[in-house]
Order: sequence, then structure tokens, then C-alpha cells
Amino acid sequence: MNETAKTKGQLLQDNLTSKKENIFEKQTEKLDAIFSYAEGYKAFLNAAKTEREAVCELIAMAKKNGFTEWSLGDPVKAGGAYYFNNRDKNLFLFRVGTEDIAKDGVRIMAAHIDSPRLDLKQVPVYEKSGMCFFKTHYYGGIKKYQWTTIPLSLHGVVVLENGDEVTVKIGEDESDPVFYINDLLPHLAQKQSEKPLGTAIPGEKLNLLVGGVPYPDQSVSDRIKLNVLSILNETYGIREDDFVSAEISAVPAFKARDVGFDRAFIGAYGHDDRVCAYPIASAIFETEDRTHTTLVILADKEEVGSDGNTGMNSIILRDVLDSISSSLGADPILVRSNSTCLSADVTAAFDPNFEEDLVFELERKNNALISCGTTMCKYTGSRGKSSTNDASAEFVGTIRRLFRENGVTFQTAELGRIDVGGGGTVAKYISHINIDTVDIGVPVISMHAPYEVISKADLYSTYEAFAAFCKLCRKN
Repeated sequence: MNETAKTKGQLLQDNLTSKKENIFEKQTEKLDAIFSYAEGYKAFLNAAKTEREAVCELIAMAKKNGFTEWSLGDPVKAGGAYYFNNRDKNLFLFRVGTEDIAKDGVRIMAAHIDSPRLDLKQVPVYEKSGMCFFKTHYYGGIKKYQWTTIPLSLHGVVVLENGDEVTVKIGEDESDPVFYINDLLPHLAQKQSEKPLGTAIPGEKLNLLVGGVPYPDQSVSDRIKLNVLSILNETYGIREDDFVSAEISAVPAFKARDVGFDRAFIGAYGHDDRVCAYPIASAIFETEDRTHTTLVILADKEEVGSDGNTGMNSIILRDVLDSISSSLGADPILVRSNSTCLSADVTAAFDPNFEEDLVFELERKNNALISCGTTMCKYTGSRGKSSTNDASAEFVGTIRRLFRENGVTFQTAELGRIDVGGGGTVAKYISHINIDTVDIGVPVISMHAPYEVISKADLYSTYEAFAAFCKLCRKN
């Protein structure tokens, strides 16, 4: 029906009511760009399965785009592009604009690059009943049963007693072995099956199967364990005591793949939150705006509360802003006050397979729909908005106008029903230092699972949102 054929009521309804539109249906002219952009993202996911690997990949990308290394206290100048590597797990990228930073502030874009996983314990190796295992301690919120009976790879670093640092990456190459967490066969799992999902697999049973061949010397004990340690020592120089100064994680060995006959979706480990980190980095690398100062934060530790000196709850952001301000002769208090931030984190996509579930029931209007664009969350938290940022109406209005003016398709959402859903992001830590902040991000199916799914349309929409934000005009 064309506009002239619509009734007055239909036109009024179109004008006054809100609705979510599928990008694949309404913006077919963008399909080539959407699918092309997704290929670069998949390559990034396959190369960056931990925060350390993400930092390494992004630094390489930054160097190709003319960014140079910077440290706290170093001078900066208008037109410069810099990166700051905080302990190999937290990365800052920034461009210094020509505008007065005290009056114009900084355009800040933040995401996190850690994902749920299994970390090795400090003393992980043991042998029992003809098998050798590594003990693990899960990191972040997971459904433990999802991590059994899937191929896992090991990623991380080990600092040896002599100070040498060894990189470990096993299970990604087709010729590599993978690792595995055992589960009961259904024939013997009657008692297990009667337990709630959350308790059927205890955390202490998430043990990695790593070996089964005894060391060829019958005079020693724990021969399978010794054989595993011998292989590690020959390959990496590792002794059992070296696990104390190691950061090794077990992550899914799956590759990022297209999902569906039409390839509309991407299945992968680590969409949360590298699906936001990649568009942020793309935006700052590709922006042609040199007027505004733009800063990207790619943080660690979000999945466990953002604590530590590489998480957003540290003072590192304030230190970076203060150092840049000092170099430019600007008052850091004014810089923070006039700065704005898009805090990027994923949100839960409405899943019709679980429509009757309490999390989604009756709340479709306030949940993100897949392929309907990047999602703005004015507030997060849980229950009575506990631990939320809750962006101001004025700032949300500014972002709405910015997106409309730049053709960015977006939607709004909460994370499930009140008192049932909920979750937090890094936004509250940024707004804590007097910076207007609002959350946006990509809707995810099966969030925190070893293999999550996102829409390529939502990925590209999020990139468009950050590209527009890079050129945000000065606040009134």
C-alpha cells in the first residue's frame, strides 16, 4: 500500500507508534556491505579467543592504520593516533582532534574483550584411573553442562622460573590435539538427569582430559602425569611449578562459521563481547573526522566484575584522560565533564524457541529482536535497576538524533523481565567519573554458551553506530 492510499488512521499510526524493522528486509541495498564486513569479523574471532590475543591482533591492526605506541606521561599532539597497551590485556586507541579538548571533550567508545572460559588452576595436573587431567576454575557466568563433550583448545602464557615467557596455543590447528571434559553416558545418568541443570555438572568436575599414555619407566609413580609433564617440558620448557605463574585458559576449539542456508548469522565462541570490540576498532581506524578527539577502550575482566588493574573498575581510564589532558594543557575535570561515551556490550536477543520462558514472556516489546539493528539499553542492572548506569533522557535524545541523522537502524531493549533477567556492563564505571554514558550493543542468541549466534545485520548496524558517534557534534 502506498502512502496516498493509506487512511488517516494508518498514517497516524505509522507516525506515532514505534516498531522494529528487520534490516535484511528493509535495507536490501546494504546486503553486500553487511556480508563483506562479516568476513573480517570472523577472521578476527578465529585469531582472538582470549583478551591477550585480542590485544595482539588489534595492535597489529592499529599499526597498519598509522597508530603509534604511547605510554602514560608521553606527549600527544593534534592529528596524532596512538595506542596504549595495558599489561597485554587492556588496550586503548585514540586520535587527538583539533578542537579544544576541554570544551569539546572526548568521544569514548568502550567494550570488553574477555569472554567466559575455563582457567587452569594453579596446581592443575593429576592422574586417575588411566587418565591425566587438568583441574580448571570457570571464569564468568556459564552453564557448566554446555562445556562437557566439546573440543577445547588451550591458550595463554606461562612465565617460567627464570623469567622467560612462553606462549601456549594448542588445539586450533587441524594437526593439533584438542582437549575434552567427560560426561556420563545416558544409560548411567539417571541420578544426574534428575538434578537441576545448574547442579548436574559441579564446577569441580570440569576437568580437562589431557593424556593417557604412561611414561616408559615402571619405577616411577603417576606415569601418565609424568608423560604429560615430559611433553610440556620438551615443547615449552614447563615444569609443574610453573603453572603457578601461568595464565592458561581452555576455550572452544570451534571456528567462526556462517549459520543458515542464507548465511544470515554467525556462530562462534566469544561474540560477548568481541562482536562490539571489533566494530569499535573499525570505527576509529576508518573515521575521517580529525576535529574531535576519539578514544576506544577495550577492557578486561568484565565477565568477573571489572576489577583488577586491567578492568574498568580501576582508575586506568582516568589516568589516560588525565595524561592526555595534561599534554594538551587542558583541565582534566573539564575534559571528563564534556566527554561522552557509548558503552558497548551485547544484549539478549528474543528467542522464539523460549517464548514461554519467564525471561521473555509478555516482554517482547522490551527485548531485542534479531536482525533489527544495534540495541540501546538506557539502563541495565537487575531487580530495581541495581548496579545500573541509567543514562539521562538528554543524552539518550542526543544519541537518537545522531543515529537518525546518519541512517543507523537501532532498537531498544532490556535484559529480560524485571526480577528475572538482568545484568551489568562497564557503563557505570565510566559514568562514575562524570561522563555521559549509554549502552548499545549486538543482540546475541545463546549468550555465554561455548558457541553463540549473532546476526550479520546487527553487527554491521553496530559498526555504523560507532562510525556516526566518532563525528558527534559538541554537546549543547
